[in-house]
Amino acid sequence: MASASFAAYRNGLTTLDTQRQIVLEYINSIPLAAQAGYGDVEGLGDGLWAWYGTDLAKVTPLLEAPESKLTRSQMRERARTYRQVLSLLLALRSPNIYLVEDPNALRQQTDRYLRALAHQGLISEKLRDLALRDYTAPIRRVPSEERENFVENKAQNAIRISLLPLLGIGSTYELDRLDLTVQTTIDQPAQQGITDFLEKVADRQAASAAGLDQYRLLEQSDPSKVIYSVTLYERAPGANLLRVQTDNLNQPLNINQNTRLELGSTAKLRTLINYLEIISDLHQQYSGRSAAELKKVQILPDDHLTDWAVKYLATAKDRSLKPMLEAALERKYSGSTGESFYTGGGVHHFDNFESWESGANLTVAQAFENSVNLVFIRLMRDIVYYYRFRVPGASPAVLQDDNDPARKTYLARFADQEGKVYLGRFYAKYRGQTPDQALNTVTHDITLTPLRAAVIFRSVRPSANLDQFTQFLQSHLPKAALVKEDPATLYDKYGPDKFNLSDRGYLAHVHPLELWLLHYREQHPNAHLREIWAKSANERQDVYWWLFKTSHVGAQNNRIYTLLEQDAFKEIYKAWKRQGYPFDSLVPSYATTIGVSGDTPAALAELVGTIMRGGVRYPSERITQLHFGQGTPTETVVSHPPAAGQRIISPEIAELVRKELIGVVENGTGKRLHGGIVLDNGKALPVGGKTGTGDNRLESFTAHGALIGSKVVSRTATFVFMIGDRYYGTILAFVPGSKAASYSFTSALAVQILKDITPQLKTMIERPARANPSSELLAVNSTKKSGSANE
Repeated sequence: MASASFAAYRNGLTTLDTQRQIVLEYINSIPLAAQAGYGDVEGLGDGLWAWYGTDLAKVTPLLEAPESKLTRSQMRERARTYRQVLSLLLALRSPNIYLVEDPNALRQQTDRYLRALAHQGLISEKLRDLALRDYTAPIRRVPSEERENFVENKAQNAIRISLLPLLGIGSTYELDRLDLTVQTTIDQPAQQGITDFLEKVADRQAASAAGLDQYRLLEQSDPSKVIYSVTLYERAPGANLLRVQTDNLNQPLNINQNTRLELGSTAKLRTLINYLEIISDLHQQYSGRSAAELKKVQILPDDHLTDWAVKYLATAKDRSLKPMLEAALERKYSGSTGESFYTGGGVHHFDNFESWESGANLTVAQAFENSVNLVFIRLMRDIVYYYRFRVPGASPAVLQDDNDPARKTYLARFADQEGKVYLGRFYAKYRGQTPDQALNTVTHDITLTPLRAAVIFRSVRPSANLDQFTQFLQSHLPKAALVKEDPATLYDKYGPDKFNLSDRGYLAHVHPLELWLLHYREQHPNAHLREIWAKSANERQDVYWWLFKTSHVGAQNNRIYTLLEQDAFKEIYKAWKRQGYPFDSLVPSYATTIGVSGDTPAALAELVGTIMRGGVRYPSERITQLHFGQGTPTETVVSHPPAAGQRIISPEIAELVRKELIGVVENGTGKRLHGGIVLDNGKALPVGGKTGTGDNRLESFTAHGALIGSKVVSRTATFVFMIGDRYYGTILAFVPGSKAASYSFTSALAVQILKDITPQLKTMIERPARANPSSELLAVNSTKKSGSANE
């Protein structure tokens, strides 16, 4: 208080200006309740807008002008505004009561003050009379404003969201109440230039000028429906600095990191690193052994990677790691599409993108550069086989020996797991239905006969009496079907005590667990899925009794193989997680190597940044400084020093993978950028990356494998890239929903976008490396409506 008192005299003994400023700041911060769809209303300017729809900037001249110079209509508007301002000042006594709960009380109070002000000569009688006649009730919802352009604010919004965990704040509502200025890493000229380009190419003419109507790009498709996302980082000491983060999706969603997208063959990058890490582990395990010792190594069934490694080391002149990794990249696989693969619990068929790939035997390096699907499907199979019997508790005997005790453990686990899957489907099927509605649903899904109807009703409602049973049959079956059937006989013959659950499911042509679920719901209508799983443990085992019979060895082995594959994918997941994979699981299928498990552009960019830095991961930064309370006694500036990197990938693997990424651009699917980016001084920066195309569909097949339906879900084109040794990022083109069916673009579209935005990047790329060039200052405590009172 003493400090504030002395501050009032900083301009001399006369403090009138300071007093006026204090009053002005008070008026601009007064609390005026909260408005639906707006939040807290603070300050006279926001109050006029939120409660009366009046723009202070427009009416201020009317309030300042002499009355003698105003027309009749201007005088009426002045009186109306004066009344509104007066009412808001009076509402300060109890804003919520006056503005929300009892606005009539505020009207009466305002009328009294208008009369008192005129009586004291502070306002004219003319202004009083006009204001008394021109009453405006506080509105209940803020007038609609021009829709916010989320595209222009993508980077700022991303910064604001990242501040929440950093500051320990739960919402942007709390954030807006901080006196805080943030220095970001965003390069504003590049950010704005790329944003403008992405918005511009929604126009067909602009898209054509950018070369997006070429073969395998947009061709005749509508360019306005394509969502583009661009993210760019710059390498800096102890950190990777976010320079550009933008997209043309005019919604608050950040598709760069907040969505799980199928990004196609970009997943081959993670598979390649995992493969080379396995080779590195085998090198460490066997490189110290003699040729004679290597011949005695016991190779697990179908473990082709260990078999190759042992044979390579037995004959290699140079046993060091790098030559072995290089040799591993030269291993060949067939690109043939003629083979079917048992994976993910079923038989799958995969295709290549180019027809010539199906007749070729390609090295792993060639397949990576040209993104050949079948080579990587077979490589993923070898990786699965490598891990399959290295999982604790697994051994070849579980598939080879019918009497191995582990078989029962695996089969019981399969029964439990698949039973949960079925119960989950049935739970969703009947969610929200009453017991009677559920009975109608299950009987509607099958061809109903008296026998089936009897089994269903007696299983679901075993305690129902004969009259209820008879009424059910009569309401669900035609009279002709009941002529030869005696309800009493059916009631007694098909009671739940006469057959086990599996037999009742067979008789009713309904899955046994569906019958069990319907019965359990009758007794526990509010049961959640976890409760249903917990209560059905025995039933899930009972309905798979047939699987435990030794005569079904083939069926047993298929299910055990599925579980072994799932366990192998848990090991693959651990390897991917070390690379920074952003999700909690992988789809246990070879198709994971072509993108079925999904990814995010942000996570892929981080991986390429790690490779570019020799396998060391540094934190990604978008904020370099926080400045609290600028110009106040508690002013505080917060920043942090460079961080120590974390070794994620060995330097030998990182070096080879970096070369392969450059090979994709120079020799493979990224060749639109062949030759790199040429700077104004003539220097060419090499560009490397990995492309991916996601054609994502839900397809239905007959029992014999014939396609009977296909629903397009989305289409994506991705290019995760690096430029020289300083910059890296991702480009994503994305069309969601059924409209994606009219698009046939490939990853070449994303590569072309990077080529098109090169002019916007050049200025930044050619600039000498500095910590925060052209960074943006973000004030998080800005007002909602730019209407503040002034003198």
